[in-house]
Amino acid sequence: MPTSTLRNVRFAGMAACVPKRVVSNLTDCRPEIRDERARLVRNIGIETRRMAQEWQCFSDLAFDAANVLLDRLQWKREEVDALIVVTQSPDYPIPATAIIMQDRLGLSHATVAFDVNLGCSAYPFAINLLGSMISAGGVKKGLLLVGDCSANLEDPIFSDAGSATALEFDADAAPMHFDLNSDGSGYKAIILPVGGQREPIGIQHLVPYREHEHDRWRKGTDLQLDGPAVLSFSTQRVPPAVEKLIDYAGVSKDEIDYFVFHQANRMINETIRKKLGLPVEKVPSTLLDFGNTSGASLPVTMAARIGQSLEAAGKRVLLCGFGIGLSWGTCLLEIEGAVFPGLVES
Repeated sequence: MPTSTLRNVRFAGMAACVPKRVVSNLTDCRPEIRDERARLVRNIGIETRRMAQEWQCFSDLAFDAANVLLDRLQWKREEVDALIVVTQSPDYPIPATAIIMQDRLGLSHATVAFDVNLGCSAYPFAINLLGSMISAGGVKKGLLLVGDCSANLEDPIFSDAGSATALEFDADAAPMHFDLNSDGSGYKAIILPVGGQREPIGIQHLVPYREHEHDRWRKGTDLQLDGPAVLSFSTQRVPPAVEKLIDYAGVSKDEIDYFVFHQANRMINETIRKKLGLPVEKVPSTLLDFGNTSGASLPVTMAARIGQSLEAAGKRVLLCGFGIGLSWGTCLLEIEGAVFPGLVES
């Protein structure tokens, strides 16, 4: 879609939740690959990650974040008009996780609740979606639950997290600016090829294999990621999109307090930062200790690094998510008077 502006929508608050379980990329791996893993860690910048317990789903993390946020906001449960869950880790293929969460959170039966399947780029898209419903006048208060559970011990990149964000109608709210994009020609760059109708799961997909002796064991049901393609896409598409939105909003980079990017890996994020000429202090990062938390990486980074600053005083924040699809989205918000309870551990 073209760049756009939403009015009458206030960013009321946000909470993020990560599992208590911490795994190390340097020590929680097979001894024979530790030297190789140490070299990889230097490149991707991820030393530790958070991994859900066997019984935990993404929705459990989002549930805890939502409860903390609602308590801090002092919103009554019956006041929430909309609940949107944005995840690639639903509780079940059907029904929608959002409808289950409506009941778990004690929201009204009049609450509109539905799921959206989106990953690393999810957060700006989600804010735009719920914000559009609020701006149109039908919804006064709404919740976004965004995140994923995609971590495992063998993969050094992904981490688990859930988040809850509250938006509400406010005729005096500063405008929100957006630039949202999709390029389905690159869908194979990040794909789970098995399990849908295009290729249902067969017994052959469950047999572990590895191409080389020291490779990790894989199955056909595992996520496939084309690293060079993702690197090229991210570093070529994101900087121009950020520049475009800044120009559209009529502000300068100096007038933006923080630039929060999806936490992909150190190489990608540093390349984007340098291309945009941004100072390190304006670009918070959680890669080192939280890894790539998919759609929750923007909320996790805000909660863990700048939440107190955002709650203390009004700030202008640019948020940019990019990845699976391929898709990339950027939004520019003026956050003032919002609550940030901090990072919740569950």
